[in-house]
Amino acid sequence: MIKLILFIDGACKGNPGAAGIGVLVTNEAGETLAEIGEGVGQTTNNVAEYKALIRGLEEARDRGAGSVLIHTDSQLMARQMEGRYKINAPHLRALQQEAQALTRLFPGGVTLTHILREGNARADQLANQGARLIASS
Repeated sequence: MIKLILFIDGACKGNPGAAGIGVLVTNEAGETLAEIGEGVGQTTNNVAEYKALIRGLEEARDRGAGSVLIHTDSQLMARQMEGRYKINAPHLRALQQEAQALTRLFPGGVTLTHILREGNARADQLANQGARLIASS
């Protein structure tokens, strides 16, 4: 079974503001398989974090992953996904439900871990590149 490791991040220039997502996909040996930096329009940082998670899960699905380990520096999103933090905003609840539905596609499971920002540098760079694309358009 293929196991992929994702490093994900969302970025905003202003909150709300020009937003981007960053996804670094590696295999278990740490070899980079994909780097994704995309703009996601004008939105909040929390929305960008969820969009990065969803994009990463879609990429893992498309690559045939059986299980996924996801690293994020968004403690808020990680705790919301675990059900430890409540989500009040309907639009965020919809994004969380979309992400939860995607996690069920992996027979080996999905593990979401909170890491310090320093451990997520490449995903952060990619997310900021995506946000800059939106800001300059």
